Amino acid sequence: MSETATGPAGEAGDGGARRVAGATAVLPRGPDEVRRRLEEVGYLVDEGLATACFLALRLHRPVFCEGDAGVGKTSLAGALARMLEAPLIRLQCYEGIDASQALYDWDFPRQLLHLRASEAAGVTDVDRLEAELYDRRFLVERPLLQALRTQPSVLLVDEVDRADDEFEAFLLELLSEYSVTVPELGTLRAETPPVVVLTSNRTREVHDALKRRCLYHWFDHPAFARELAIVRSRLPAVSARLAEQVTALVQALRSEELVKPPGVAETIDWAEALDALGATELDAELAVATLGSVLKYREDTERARSMDLSAILALRAAGA
Repeated sequence: MSETATGPAGEAGDGGARRVAGATAVLPRGPDEVRRRLEEVGYLVDEGLATACFLALRLHRPVFCEGDAGVGKTSLAGALARMLEAPLIRLQCYEGIDASQALYDWDFPRQLLHLRASEAAGVTDVDRLEAELYDRRFLVERPLLQALRTQPSVLLVDEVDRADDEFEAFLLELLSEYSVTVPELGTLRAETPPVVVLTSNRTREVHDALKRRCLYHWFDHPAFARELAIVRSRLPAVSARLAEQVTALVQALRSEELVKPPGVAETIDWAEALDALGATELDAELAVATLGSVLKYREDTERARSMDLSAILALRAAGA
């Protein structure tokens, strides 16, 4: 990805996007290749998500991932970065985030030191001092500007639903043009946009205008076979028996009225915790003792303890 910078007088800036050594991965030729290559880096996708990712790469459109927490939305960005051999640049959204925190800022302490050093050296040219103070070297790049200037890169805008309407409107404008104007430097534009993944846990509805700019994919909890395959892929050292039992119990827990149903991330955490305890298979007593790895609310833990976990494990052992 290259960059051009044009100042107020129309003069070219220093230009030149930062290139990442070793980032030479060839773009996939179709959805099937996307699915295969993501599986090679440990991320399993279905046909719909593979197609969305391929179109995102081909059309330079962001992928908007929505669904419950822990279903693999954030992990998708990391998997795409590994597949493309590109750096992952993450912007974590939160209430009150603004453009300066997401885009760029000026390094005021370094500017002040430079000003004092120039004054001590006897520099009196005000125009020269001002130009030096707003040089590129004093620009602090935040995630969005980093992504525009780094070739190639994967930009993760995580939990965009936590930001407010003003930031959402700013983000829509940035993703439409893939450029930003720094008054002191001019317009910085990415000729080849980064791969962008936006995630939302749906704590509030994101505006339609932003969604229309993106390719949308809803992340649901996977069926038993796919979830088991994910666990086995992420934790190959865990015994097949244990992985199957943990997955079966998590699937059973999701069918209950829980405050926070466990996601795939919690399934992996639970299996990893049991493996760390030296377990190769699961029984009801050990499951109850380790519920803190998979459930995060007291009400959900009490509900799980009231379930007949032994019966669920027996059904799985019988192949039901």
